[in-house]
Amino acid sequence: MIASVATESIIRQSIKQAIKPDVSATALVIGYGSPIRGDDAIGPLVADRLQQLTLPDWVQVEARHILTAELAADMAHMSQVIFLDAAVDLPPGELRCQPLLPDASALSTMAHFHDPRELLAWCQGLYGRVPKAWLITAGGAEFDYGHFHLSEAATHAVPSMIQTVMDLLGLRHTKGPVGNHTPLGQ
Repeated sequence: MIASVATESIIRQSIKQAIKPDVSATALVIGYGSPIRGDDAIGPLVADRLQQLTLPDWVQVEARHILTAELAADMAHMSQVIFLDAAVDLPPGELRCQPLLPDASALSTMAHFHDPRELLAWCQGLYGRVPKAWLITAGGAEFDYGHFHLSEAATHAVPSMIQTVMDLLGLRHTKGPVGNHTPLGQ
């Protein structure tokens, strides 16, 4: 037991020393959810829409079915991470944007994470730093398996989710759903 704790400590120190993150103005946007469960697909769908936009090079966007451990390494290099997901505890179509802090007690299976706060805790434990993090959720109406489309309420929430991401990034949405984006104040 003592040897494994010491070994774990040495491994963590080695990782921290090997990775010297350059976090100057970098952002990672992660949309996650199941594409076959109706409104649960809103996170990856919004990420896909963001990938179609002309975003600055310092913004990375990923669409995922689930949150997995390797994302902690990517997050260690970021100054900001924005998670996009559906919510069952909000009225359909309503948005919530909340800051996140690491929480090692959040539920996971170790193979994948259900809560981005635990992923932030892994980032903190393994890499010694945590980016500023936000969770943007939209209330969904349909989460049954075999639904391959968003409900009307979730569909209407997509532009607002995109705009909220742009606001958090300090970018202005200048042209329609696909267009150029400039930093706010320019």
